[in-house]
Amino acid sequence: MPRVAAPPQPGQRSEGCCSSGGGLRRRSPAPPARIGCSRDRRRSIGRPRSQGGDRLLQRGGGDAAGAREAAAGAMAAPSPGPREVLAPSPEAGCRAATSTSGRRGLLWRLRDKQARIGLFEIGPGHELHQLTCMMQAGLWAATQVSMDHPTTGPPTEEDFSEVLTQVHEGFELCTLAGPAFSWLRRSLGLAEEDYQAALGPGGPYLQFLSTSKSKASFFLSHDQRFFLKTQRRREVRALLAHLPRYVQHLQRHPHSLLARLLGVHSLRVARGKKEFFIIMLSVFYPAGRISERYDIKGCEVSRWVEPAPEGSPLVLVLKDLNFQGKTIDLGPQRSWLIHQMELDTAFLRELNVLDYSLLMAFQRLHEDERGPGSSLIFRTARSVRGAQSPEEPGSQNRRLLPDSPNALHILDGPEQRYFLGLVDLATVYGLRKRLEHLWKTLRYPGRTFSTVSPARYARRLCQWVEAHTE
Repeated sequence: MPRVAAPPQPGQRSEGCCSSGGGLRRRSPAPPARIGCSRDRRRSIGRPRSQGGDRLLQRGGGDAAGAREAAAGAMAAPSPGPREVLAPSPEAGCRAATSTSGRRGLLWRLRDKQARIGLFEIGPGHELHQLTCMMQAGLWAATQVSMDHPTTGPPTEEDFSEVLTQVHEGFELCTLAGPAFSWLRRSLGLAEEDYQAALGPGGPYLQFLSTSKSKASFFLSHDQRFFLKTQRRREVRALLAHLPRYVQHLQRHPHSLLARLLGVHSLRVARGKKEFFIIMLSVFYPAGRISERYDIKGCEVSRWVEPAPEGSPLVLVLKDLNFQGKTIDLGPQRSWLIHQMELDTAFLRELNVLDYSLLMAFQRLHEDERGPGSSLIFRTARSVRGAQSPEEPGSQNRRLLPDSPNALHILDGPEQRYFLGLVDLATVYGLRKRLEHLWKTLRYPGRTFSTVSPARYARRLCQWVEAHTE
């Protein structure tokens, strides 16, 4: 695979990788600990130190044991050997973004702002500019590792457990389960070079100001194809614990509505607090002609957003109560959607997950995009490449995919194109949520709210889809 050239800083290397003088050792299973990665050592998740005090660690970060609790007792195979990774500095990313912005003319900037209504470019004067430059430089280097060491088959136990730490000037970036996500990206037909170019220092990230009540930060790559979201440590722990089953579900159901996760990382600036973030395909891509956006949970409490004034350029993601009186006209595609919702929500119910959302957006079809003879062609091979499944195609609920970017999240009706995807898959129904359920039951008697059991949550969201489609 061709290597993307970018000059690293002299003498800089990834200290998270083993030095040439060391080997990698297998460790006995251990109880899960907290997620994390160390500056100068690597080991598999769930692997303790050796009894003799040897602190040479295998394929992961120093305190990453809790990232996959479900597989804590499994033994991973040893790494094929040590390797050194050169990592570009955050300054290189900042210089690239700044020089790119400097070359843009005033007319281009005005046109660009109009095309990105509702988003804010993180330029040199933005308070998050330095942070996103670090993210770009770190992700460029992390993707380079997967390009230099491509996976040769489906993810192994060791791939799901790997934590790679790369130390840069002023910060460090950890990549969790990197080989597993590299395989997932390839199964989607996504070239690593394109992924690296979109998330690296080639252009500024965009900030998305969400109506969500969470304290998460949201970013988009400069081409709006990839969505980045900060996550709590416990959410990352749940995602990684469920990752093997998530991959299996996508193998069985290649046209699933589940958001396509592409990477999980953490970033620590100097000796500050570690911040976790995920990367996924944006459901709302390409966004140029989208007219309405919704976040649906199938309940009513706190599910209203004040719409933007008529004529306002602000684009908001609306919620359930804003959708009242509207329907989704899918024609013959309706039965596929209802069945896929049942399959995907049943999977999330098995994971004991709730509080996820069905993202929806509307885009009116042009005349030449309507009908099976225009934009619809059978493209199953594209979506299942690298994801072989023993099941019969009929049991996988496959469908016709539109001949357009982001086809897995797009469903064409007779008049409208719909962007659909299930997101926020990391909230587990544990003690915290059970207590929240009891409190809301007393606080909102007779009303529907989001914190309910996973079985009830799944059933209610499927019923919402049935009631609002035709």
